[in-house]
Amino acid sequence: MAGKVQQEERDQLAESLDDLFTSVSTMIKGDLQGTNNLLELLEKMNLRVAEEYKGFGDVASGLRVFVEQLKSKSGSFDDYVQQIDAIEQQVTEFEAVISMLDKYVSLLETKVQSVYQIPPS
Repeated sequence: MAGKVQQEERDQLAESLDDLFTSVSTMIKGDLQGTNNLLELLEKMNLRVAEEYKGFGDVASGLRVFVEQLKSKSGSFDDYVQQIDAIEQQVTEFEAVISMLDKYVSLLETKVQSVYQIPPS
């Protein structure tokens, strides 16, 4: 009888250990599946972020082209600004010449009036 009791106790212990190992195995599988799901989610998020950054890269590339176009236009505007500055300088010099001519003509007019004694108008 004692042998039968020990056999039953061993069977119960084996069943308990089997249940324990099954429970632990199920728990580990659940944890691994959760980790796997988390990794899949992270991978999807990384792909989404990569797509966003690719879009930002496209925008940055477009902005770079736009800035290059502005620089080339700015260069042509610089040429126009230099031409305008040169014209302005020539106009200033021309005004100075006209002012001198005006004074000279006034002086000549005064001399002619004094020679011919024409009363000033």
